[in-house]
Amino acid sequence: MTVPEQPSGPVVALDLGGTKIAAALVDGGGRITARHTRPTPARAGASAVLDALADAVRTVSAGASPVAVGVAAAGVIDPRTGTVTSATDSLAGWAGTALGPDLAARTGLPVACDNDVRAAAGPELAAMGPDATLLFAAIGTGVGGAVAAGGRMLHGAHGVAGHLGHLPSPEAEGLPCTCGGSGHLEVIASGPAITALYGRLSGRPADRLETVAALAAEGDAHAVRAVTTGAAAAGRVLGGLANALGPDRVVVGGGVTGIGPLWAQALDAAFAGELMPPLRGLRPVAPALGHDAAVTGAAALVRTLPLHSPGAHR
Repeated sequence: MTVPEQPSGPVVALDLGGTKIAAALVDGGGRITARHTRPTPARAGASAVLDALADAVRTVSAGASPVAVGVAAAGVIDPRTGTVTSATDSLAGWAGTALGPDLAARTGLPVACDNDVRAAAGPELAAMGPDATLLFAAIGTGVGGAVAAGGRMLHGAHGVAGHLGHLPSPEAEGLPCTCGGSGHLEVIASGPAITALYGRLSGRPADRLETVAALAAEGDAHAVRAVTTGAAAAGRVLGGLANALGPDRVVVGGGVTGIGPLWAQALDAAFAGELMPPLRGLRPVAPALGHDAAVTGAAALVRTLPLHSPGAHR
């Protein structure tokens, strides 16, 4: 493992999620010149996922000579060791995987890797200036996050820093969390959590979050309560963190943010209600790069994080 210099040449950026792998070939100027998407073999085990990632590298870089690979991956990633230190069951057997070293061995290229949300937050931080403090949340199937202070992304012991979904939330009291604890934000504020809350309130299970959002828009009281409870829980946690960190910017992305103004207004109101007076003008904003945030951030990892080289001892 080495600390990278500025790689000269194109890099392959990978965004690994529980359902799909998005790959991009990114030139030295940050321009995406090729794309490739394939399903993630999420139930087939870590070796199958690594094989799929390596094949995505070969496919998207056909005819080119990439110099490195950057991976934005689901799970708790320690970029220093290149290891997945913790993961949910969305990827079977993913915890403990030597992602950086093993992918380097499969591709013959140096690999840098990090958690997908931290990778997506990287370009936001880079655009803010050298001493910026950033709080970044991604609310979708789970609740992820990233924290940067003084212009530096925080990784923490074992790569755990920024995992906002596992902060305590009063609204989630008693609800079991995927991490083994209970009462955490993810189990009240994520998309599946809001859907499950609607089912508990109404006695009528919903098939997906969009169904609950549509019912809320029609005035269904249980759906309104489920959406606003999840949104307010997230807003309160983010507002409290803003008081602790004093961020220059708070960014909130992820699939749940697209379900309509009821959710956004509840989150904003709860967030604002927690803020100390000097921060009262602060409001959450959407990510600047949209759907390309993760692959753009993954490409940047090869310039900012340790590189795991093919054949290196681990």
